Amino acid sequence: MLKLEGNIRKKSLPFALGILFLGAMLGSLAGELIKLLLAEGVVKEVFLRSIDIMLGPAMIDLVMFSITLGFTLKFNFIGIIGLAIAYYILRFWR
Repeated sequence: MLKLEGNIRKKSLPFALGILFLGAMLGSLAGELIKLLLAEGVVKEVFLRSIDIMLGPAMIDLVMFSITLGFTLKFNFIGIIGLAIAYYILRFWR
């Protein structure tokens, strides 16, 4: 029995991170949909102001081909609300 409990705990961290990532993604999707529906104004600007965290682009240029790598995280208020809702659900679901 103890071995089974250890396996469940090892699997729960990737599951929790996946749920939090899914919540952030759904929140960002909701933010993009709200952006389409709201009229221009202060409310739209407050809810949809985003912070971009960017790494790259890094370019590797070889003779036959080149590779460009980059990574961008875009956080907005609605995405953070989605992340918080996912955390709340995860906390009481487990």
